[in-house]
Amino acid sequence: MNTLRHRPEQPEPHSEATADSPAGDGPGELAGWSTGARANTSALIRYGLWGLLLLGPLLGLTAFLSAPAATRPAPHPAAPAAPAAGGQGASGFAQLFVAAFLSAGEGDQAKLAAYYPPAAGLRLEGASQRHTGEQLTVVRLRQTDRDVWSVTVAARITDTHPTPTPSSPADEARRDPKADAVASAAGAVHYFQVPVATAVAAGGASGYVALAMPGEVSAPARIAPPALVYGPLRPALPSDPRTQAVTQFLNAYLTGTGGLDRYLAPGTQLTAISPVPYTELAVDQLAIEGESGGEPVAAVPADGTRLRLVVQLRARGQDGIRVPLTYALALSARAGRWEIAALDGAPTPARIQPTAPASAPSTATGAPAPGGSPS
Repeated sequence: MNTLRHRPEQPEPHSEATADSPAGDGPGELAGWSTGARANTSALIRYGLWGLLLLGPLLGLTAFLSAPAATRPAPHPAAPAAPAAGGQGASGFAQLFVAAFLSAGEGDQAKLAAYYPPAAGLRLEGASQRHTGEQLTVVRLRQTDRDVWSVTVAARITDTHPTPTPSSPADEARRDPKADAVASAAGAVHYFQVPVATAVAAGGASGYVALAMPGEVSAPARIAPPALVYGPLRPALPSDPRTQAVTQFLNAYLTGTGGLDRYLAPGTQLTAISPVPYTELAVDQLAIEGESGGEPVAAVPADGTRLRLVVQLRARGQDGIRVPLTYALALSARAGRWEIAALDGAPTPARIQPTAPASAPSTATGAPAPGGSPS
């Protein structure tokens, strides 16, 4: 009798495809690349292409800027600017022209034509050099156009053949009023206005020419002096420490009496006048900053206190004649005495505080409107 035996199941051999497949492959993987990896790669490629598109213009600009200088067109050098013809040269030119004009007489046309060419055809009268101009100086300069200056020159006119003055009562009775007028005019200052054109001449230098003959004009207007920071002038009291300080300093400065450094504040540098112009002096008046009256002062304030003042004095020259002089000084207190901190170039003007404009009355409060009446 045959006996039935149960045979254990033999495991099925792996298929070739399964044996060749790498371990761990699943349904989300294909040929060694996952679908997520393919998506990431596509995104990177897309971003890279956009980056190249954006970097292209920048790379081109960088290449242009870094190109050798020899490949770029060389810039044309700027032409040198023409020198500006200013008023200083015009002023000197006008002074020379006025001097020639005042001394000109018959036959001097060529001298004037050197400044004003049409003067070659002028008719001149009187003897040449009968008058001369002295103390010529420019008192006004203004630009009337782009290259035109109006120069006003002051001058004293001297007659080279003056009329003799009467020497006796009889001669005095026969004085000529016309001669007196001439003598009076000789001592006056005359003012002549000269129009001068300027331009750049050959070689780049400034050239000048007068546009007309000089014209005599009135004196420049005088103005009211500005207010100063000092109080009123008052007598310089010998007991005042400020009077003592300025007197000692000015004696050393003007007459050479004693050393100058002992009267100067630390850091102040001044040199006494040489040669010595005066033999003695007397301080007459002081005008002191912030002072309104002439009350006596005997004390010196704390160290570092500064004060400005104006000194009026009389100094005796080497000829024995006393002349008035004025100085603006700054003082500084130190160790119980005043020292000279500065010799100012001019008195100090007072600063005027601007005032706010008055506001117009409001019509809302019943004030009358301009040109009307209150309602």
